[in-house]
Amino acid sequence: MLAGLAAVQPARADGPRIVNLYNFIRNSDSRLPNSEEILYTTTSNQIELLREFALPATWALQYDALINPRYVKLLQARLGPRDEVAAWWEIPRPLVEQAGLRWRGRFDWDWAANVGFSPGYTPAERRRLVDAYMARFKDTFGYYPRTIGSWYIDEVTLAYLAQRYGIVASCNCKDQIGTDGYTLWGGYWNQAYYPSRLNAYMPAQTRSGQIDVPVFRMLGSDPIYQHGTTPGMFTLEPVYPSAGSSATWVDWFLGDLIHQPCLAFGYTQAGQENSFGWDAMKEGLRLQAQRLAAEAKAGEIRVETLAESGAWFRHHFAVTPPTAMVYLDDWKHEGRRTVWYDSRFYRVNFLWQDGEFFVRDLHRFDETVVAATHDVALTNTSLAYETLPVVDVAMGTNPAQRAGMRPVLLPLVGAPLPLKPDGAPVVRESGRKALSIRQPLAGGGILEIVCAETTLTSEVRDGQGRPLRWAWELAAGTGSGVVQAVTADGVKYRCAGVDYELRLARRAGSCEAVDGEIRIHANAAGKIVLQLDKNLPPGRSGWRAGREPAMLQSQYDRSTLY
Repeated sequence: MLAGLAAVQPARADGPRIVNLYNFIRNSDSRLPNSEEILYTTTSNQIELLREFALPATWALQYDALINPRYVKLLQARLGPRDEVAAWWEIPRPLVEQAGLRWRGRFDWDWAANVGFSPGYTPAERRRLVDAYMARFKDTFGYYPRTIGSWYIDEVTLAYLAQRYGIVASCNCKDQIGTDGYTLWGGYWNQAYYPSRLNAYMPAQTRSGQIDVPVFRMLGSDPIYQHGTTPGMFTLEPVYPSAGSSATWVDWFLGDLIHQPCLAFGYTQAGQENSFGWDAMKEGLRLQAQRLAAEAKAGEIRVETLAESGAWFRHHFAVTPPTAMVYLDDWKHEGRRTVWYDSRFYRVNFLWQDGEFFVRDLHRFDETVVAATHDVALTNTSLAYETLPVVDVAMGTNPAQRAGMRPVLLPLVGAPLPLKPDGAPVVRESGRKALSIRQPLAGGGILEIVCAETTLTSEVRDGQGRPLRWAWELAAGTGSGVVQAVTADGVKYRCAGVDYELRLARRAGSCEAVDGEIRIHANAAGKIVLQLDKNLPPGRSGWRAGREPAMLQSQYDRSTLY
C-alpha cells in the first residue's frame, strides 16, 4: 500500500502489527496563553478527524480534564463505539488536593518530576492519589478506566492499580536521555513488557517477579536516528516536520514495521498530546490517519485501543516475549540500517553506518534491582531510570573514543583487522523467539548472529565455510569505572552500586583486556556465545532514579516547542 518505499526483502513475519492511536488530554498548560481553549479545541478537532477515518483511539484524561464538564460532555457525545476513555497519570493540583495532600508545584500542572509524576510521592500518597482519581472517574463514567499512561509510572502505583482496580495495560515514554528532564534509558526498546515488581522500568524475568500489566512504549521512535543524544526529534508524533509530519518518513516507518520481521508482534503508538495545539499537528495527524486507515483496510495492521492491545497481550503471553524492529533501508539515503532485538533478559541493537557494522547497544535486565524511588519519594525535579549497560554508545564518557562492540579478524601476525560488511544483511525469524542476521563480509565469508531469548551467538566463517580467528572488540561506551574485572569467561561490571556480569557460555569463547579495550575471542569453531540469563546477582537499592543527567533541559526539551 505504501508508495515510494525501497524494496524490502521477503521475510517470515507472522506476528500481528498493532497501532494504538493514543491522545492524552490536559485541561490547561501554563506555557500557553489561553491554554484551556486551545487544548479543548485541539482535542475536539482530533476526535473529529479520527471519526472521519473511522479509527478507534484511546483518549486519556488527566485529572484536571476529568473534572471539567466540557471534556466529559465532548467524550460522551462524540466518541465512537470502539473508542476508549482512559487515565493519564500526570499529577495536577486538583488531584493532589482532592487526595488531601499539599500541593508543591509552581503551576496548577507542573512538569517537574517530583511534583507532576507518581515517584514524587511516598507509596502511601501514591495510593491515595489513585483512589481519588478512580473515585471521580467512576462517578463520571460509571466504570473504572482499563488503562493508564504517563511518561513514567512507578511500580507501586502500577501494582496497586492492577490489584485494586483491574487495569489491563499501561504505557510509558520512549527511551530518551534528558528530554524535558526525564531519562529512560536501556529498557525494552519498543513493543511492550511486563515490569518488575521492584522497578517499573525494568522488565521482569519471572512470573513471580512481574506485575501482570504490560507496559507499551510510546511515541514511535525512529529506530536508527532516535537514539541517545542524536540531534533532533524523530518520532511518529505528528508535530515533527522531519518525522511524524513527513510523508517520506511515515511511509518508511510504517513500511518496515509491516514488512520486516518482528517476532511476537510489531507495534507503534501514534497520536499526540493536546498541549501542542491543533495547528502544529493537523497536517501530520491527517497524513497518518489516511495511511493507517488504508493499511488497516488492507489487513496489514490492526488499529485498536490500548485496552484491546493490553487484553490481547495478557491472553497470549505469560511473560514478556521476544520482539524485534528491523529497518534495512534509510529514509535519509545515507546507507544506515539497524536491527533491535528485545527479550525479558536483554536488549541489543546492531547498526550499519559508514561502511561498518557494530553493536551500538547491549543492556541486561534484572528484576531484583530495586528502583531508588520504590519506597521513598523522588526529590529531584528530574528523573532517570536505567538498566544494566554492557555496550552503551549513547552514555559513552569520552566522545573521542570509538564506542561500541565491533567484529575484528585476528591474523596470526599483526594488528586486528575490521570485519566490514559487503552488501545488505539477510534478517529472518528463526522460530518464535529468535532472530538471525547473516551479513556477507568484504573479501568473502559470512558473519552470522542469532539473537535468542537468553543467548547472543555470533559465528564467522570464510567463503569455504571454515571458521576464522576473530573477536568482538568492546571499547568505551559503558561509562567511567563500570568495568571492574575481565576474566577468561566474562566481564564483571558495577554501575550505580549494582554488580552484574557479561558471561560466555561454556567453551564458547574467551575474554581478555587488551590496551584498555575488551576482546572477546571466538572458540576454535569460530563461535562466540554470550549467556545473558545467568549469574545475575541480587540487585541493590540505590539505582539511578533521580540522578541528574548530563543534558537536562537541552535542545530536546519539548517545552520549547509549544
